Amino acid sequence: MDNWFKSRWFVRAISLAFAIALYVFVQVEMDEYQNESRLLPNSGADVQTVEDVPVNIRIDDESYVVSGVPEVATVTLEGTRGTLTATAQQRNFDIYVDLEGLEAGTHTVDLQHTGIPEELKVYIEPKTIEVTIEERASEEFDVAVDFINVDQLPDGYEIGESQTDPGQVTITSSKEVIEQIAIVKVFVDVSETTEPIDSREVPVNVYDASGNELNVRVEPENVNASVDINNPSKNVPVNVETTGELPEGYSLSSMSSNTEEVEVFATNEVLQNLEQVSTETIDLADITESGTVEVGLALPDGAIVPDTDTIEVTVELEQTRTFEAVPIDVENLGAEQDVSFVQPEDQAMDLTVAGNQEDVSELAADDFTIFINAEGLEDGAHEVPVTIEGPDGIDVNGEFDQVTVEIS
Repeated sequence: MDNWFKSRWFVRAISLAFAIALYVFVQVEMDEYQNESRLLPNSGADVQTVEDVPVNIRIDDESYVVSGVPEVATVTLEGTRGTLTATAQQRNFDIYVDLEGLEAGTHTVDLQHTGIPEELKVYIEPKTIEVTIEERASEEFDVAVDFINVDQLPDGYEIGESQTDPGQVTITSSKEVIEQIAIVKVFVDVSETTEPIDSREVPVNVYDASGNELNVRVEPENVNASVDINNPSKNVPVNVETTGELPEGYSLSSMSSNTEEVEVFATNEVLQNLEQVSTETIDLADITESGTVEVGLALPDGAIVPDTDTIEVTVELEQTRTFEAVPIDVENLGAEQDVSFVQPEDQAMDLTVAGNQEDVSELAADDFTIFINAEGLEDGAHEVPVTIEGPDGIDVNGEFDQVTVEIS
């Protein structure tokens, strides 16, 4: 390698290569500068830029549709200040793309202008665009109605029949796009809706089979949607639901709802399988007296009974009580006679009473009389039937049906 650098011809070759590379680089830069100079305004003149200038399309729009044309362009004007300022402020000029005479297909065309004074230089960005021209097609489509926020309908409400006015729209685009149309529909928001929707204006949406929205011309763009909002109801009986067992000493005489039936509002899907409504479960273990119990209704999801938070359930209980060692009286014993009890020895017995809980709960042992009739009994041992007297409506059972006494 050191020997190469000592060679005069090698050094000359390297120098020549560097010189050629430098010349090419400078030439390329100069060409780019000259090209930019042709596009940009003269830095020594007055210049104004007008942005967002609408781009018009000149074509037979009854026969063709065009894509690829920008909606707006940026226009830079150069010239004398008076003319320049007036033109930029008034914007009395037109930027357009002239497609008349071109056939269907893809074309590269320039944006053009008209209405700009000749003494002004004009620079348009973009200058050149690629457009696609397609044959125009129109077709009528039925409009379907779809709903959003259905889950936000109040409980008991459901969507009924729906329609739009008009029921069809005319869609215009290229034949290719028209063939892609799969769905034409409007969306109606039904959240918190309790009344029918009458002629609500909504925009029409167009989609292909994959659910992609298509950019087409729709006539009319909006339609009036009407939707029935229903609130079905059904009268059903009320069933009292219980669990557990009554405390010891109590039995259930009757339990019934003071409300025999209720009107339930729900969707038809819920109502068709609804034959009765149960109360919330009543725990019998907590009941120790007759009376009324307020309890809610166990409604299925989505069902309501307006103005009825709770209902009353009437409970009738029977209670059983035992009174221990109630004395046994002796009636009609002879004046010269005396009596002693053999069985039971203590001349007393237990009483078991049963009846309406309200009545039984107020009883005491002295509300009952237990006695035997000693009339006509001679001296000696006798088995004598026991008689028990007490309040009406109370079932009384004595510990013994008869007792054994000794008359002397």
